[in-house]
Amino acid sequence: MKIAAVTGIALGIILSSFGPLKAEEVKMEKINILQEIPYRDEGMGKRKLVDEDYLLVMQAALKPGQMVPQHNADSNVRILVIKGEVVVDLDGKKIKALEGDIVPAVPGTPMNIINQSEEGATFLIFKTPHPRMMKKHSELN
Repeated sequence: MKIAAVTGIALGIILSSFGPLKAEEVKMEKINILQEIPYRDEGMGKRKLVDEDYLLVMQAALKPGQMVPQHNADSNVRILVIKGEVVVDLDGKKIKALEGDIVPAVPGTPMNIINQSEEGATFLIFKTPHPRMMKKHSELN
C-alpha cells in the first residue's frame, strides 16, 4: 500500500476522533513516521506523536521476535500497521495485520502484539479518548 494512502487513513481516523482544535492547542510541527522509527535492541520501541486530552497517538516499533506485553486496552484503540507485519492477539483471537491494516480493540480487551516475521515492523496506536480522560471519567462516576 502506498504511504499516501496509509497517511490518508491515519488522518481520517484522527479527524473523526475529535472536533475542531485551535492553533494554540496543537503543536504545529511536521513529523515523518517513516524517519527515526523508534526500534530498540531490547524490547518494544515507542514514541508519542500526539498527546491531547481526546487523542493519544503513539508509534511502536518491533524487531523480529519482539512484542508488546500482555495488557488490557485502556481506551478505544486502533492499530494501524505502516511497515511490516504483526500478530495482534485480542483476548485469544490472533489477527495477522499487514501494512495498511487497521485492527480495533475496545476498552478492557486483553491484548498483546508480536512481530513473528523476519523484518522490522512499525505501527501507529490511536487511543481515543486519551487514557487519562478515560481514568478521569471513571473516577467521576
